[in-house]
Amino acid sequence: MAKVSKNARLAQRAANVGSGKDFVKVVKSIKNPDTGKYSFKELFIHKDEVKDFFANN
Repeated sequence: MAKVSKNARLAQRAANVGSGKDFVKVVKSIKNPDTGKYSFKELFIHKDEVKDFFANN
């Protein structure tokens, strides 16, 4: 089997920078006005849009 160079792995990691690290999972609880039960809304959004997500109803 061929060996993988340590430098090759570092170059591959450098190419993937920013691919998924800018997104976060947010969970918002929403209360149903009729029954009073809670449901949860889960999304993966960009980290710059988190405040807007929680500000909107």
